[in-house]
Order: sequence, then C-alpha cells, then structure tokens
Amino acid sequence: MSLAGCAPKPRVAPGSVFRVALLTPGPVSDAGWNAAAFEGLQLIKSRLGAQTAMVQTTSPADFDDAFRDFGSRGFNLIFANGFEYTDAAIQAGRDFPSTYFVVSSGNRSSANVASVSFALEQATYAEGVLAGVMSHTGIVGAIGGIELPAIKLTFEGFRLGFTSVRPAARVLVSFTGSFEDVGAAKEAALALIGRGADFLIHNADAAGLGVLQAAQERHVYVFGAYRNQNVVASQAVLASAVVDVPDAFLKIATEVKAGTFRPGMLTFGMREGMVKVVFNSQLRDRIPAAAMERVKRAEQGIIDGTIRLPELPRANSP
Repeated sequence: MSLAGCAPKPRVAPGSVFRVALLTPGPVSDAGWNAAAFEGLQLIKSRLGAQTAMVQTTSPADFDDAFRDFGSRGFNLIFANGFEYTDAAIQAGRDFPSTYFVVSSGNRSSANVASVSFALEQATYAEGVLAGVMSHTGIVGAIGGIELPAIKLTFEGFRLGFTSVRPAARVLVSFTGSFEDVGAAKEAALALIGRGADFLIHNADAAGLGVLQAAQERHVYVFGAYRNQNVVASQAVLASAVVDVPDAFLKIATEVKAGTFRPGMLTFGMREGMVKVVFNSQLRDRIPAAAMERVKRAEQGIIDGTIRLPELPRANSP
C-alpha cells in the first residue's frame, strides 16, 4: 500500500460517538461496486460501534450538499465511492478540516482527503490471460458504464493479459454512459457477442447485471467485477475479480478512530491480499489445467513485481 505522509489527527475521544458516512453514485443493490462499499460501512458499524449514515447521490450538486451536511453534523469520516467525488471532496476538506474524506478511485489528496484505489486491473489481467488461453474466436468484449479513468484501467489490464497470450487478438470495448441502465448494458453485451466475442468483462456497477444476463442467455463466458458475482449467473460467470472493499474501509476507519490514519494516495492490490480472482466452483472443471497454470503464474508475477501494469495518474493536492 502506498501512502502520502500527512500528519494524523488526534484520536476520537473515548466515550464520544464515532460517526462514519458513505456517499454512493448508485444503488447498493448492484451486487458489485456500491454493494461492497455498503458492506464496508456495515462492518464499521458492527466492529467499531460507529454511528453510520449513507446517501445515494445523483448529481454534482448532491455531492456538495451531502459533504456539507455530514461535515456540519460532525462526522469523523466520510467515504465517497467514486472518482467523480474528487473535486467536491477536496473543497469540502478545506471547509471541514476536522473531518476525513476518503474517495474511492480518486486521483488527488490533501491534509484530510485521501484517495483509496483497488488495483482491480491486476485481477482483470489474470482473467485476460485465462480468456486468451480459452477463447475460440480470439475476440473478447468489455462493457463499461461511464468512461472513467479507473474503469478504462481495468479494461486495459484485461487487454494486456489477453494479448500476452494472443498478440493478434481483438478486445472490443463499449461504454453505455450509465451505471444504472441494465437494459443498455445488456444490449451492448449482445452487440459484442454478435461481433464474435466469446468472453466478456464488465465494469458497470448495477448495469453490469445486464452483461451477466446476456452472457448466460447467449452461452458465453463472463467475468464478475468487484464482488463475487459467480452465483448471479452461475452458468456463465467463470470467475470474478474481487476487491476486499469492506476490510479496506474497516482498516481506514480503525486508524481514523485511533488517530493513526495518514491521508494520501492509498492503493490496495494482490500483494496486500485485497484483490483476487475467485473462480466459480460450478465451472472450475471447464478450465484446462494448463490455462489455470498460466493464470497462477500471472498472479505470482504481479505479486512479485515481474509483471507491472499501468497505474492511474495521481497528484497530491496542497
């Protein structure tokens, strides 16, 4: 995990209420990105006895209103689950210096604003290797919601893994512009399948459920994202790229409560055990032993640093 060294604030006083809030850009019923964040908030509530609150935002104006609401009410820590919250969090950090703001997939930090990123591209690289060995058509597809840097990076990891096995292969990418439109994501997936893709990957939050549906209906393989989605479409999801958002959120909250947290650019990956590929036990026997061996070698290469992947551009803010 990489950190920038801002000085920690005093610990939460014994006997005082520890308050933690969460902002999400979509519903926590998405079985993926936002559901994982909500699970983290619930873990903080149960393990640390925190008073928690959350709000789903729909526009940048909502970002500012929510940050100001929680900041003025004395919340100690506010998680904002998406790159799009970065600018509003930096401003809110100036206005509420006693509150910590943590932005998932952000690209800036300050004295009390941290960015926490999960190197999902490490898991999607390994999935790309698997698809490269198993694909019959040499064509795979990636469906995203809004075209954000972190999402593009996960697709780039998949492409690099795929082409490391099949240099001349094709990766088709489609963005629907929505994290909620399940129908649009399904149509995009069907379109890529129609162009020959026999493996799909998604990074579309709640809309990603449409990709899983399309894969199962058309009998192609698909990879789940962020949470273990193997049971969502059990005959199509070969594996899921999983990030341990709940434990990462709990780790941050524990440090904030103890007064040891240092905001900065935080990254969790395979080396920290917070990013991994989880295989679908129902479909595991369809993966050739040689393919699984290639995946394991790729994972080990990422952990020991012999395989290096692109990273998001980041800068600390004054």
